[in-house]
Amino acid sequence: MARKPNYDFERRERERLKALKTAEKAEAKRAQRERDRAAGDAPGGGSDEQD
Repeated sequence: MARKPNYDFERRERERLKALKTAEKAEAKRAQRERDRAAGDAPGGGSDEQD
């Protein structure tokens, strides 16, 4: 016998996972900006590229 679908729960679960993933991406971007900003303040300009 097939289970009865619980559409509301499934939708809320998808939205919760999407919000979690979005928050993780935003946190990673914020941390990267802070690292880049800190590297820019360091002597030498923080650039690893050489011409």
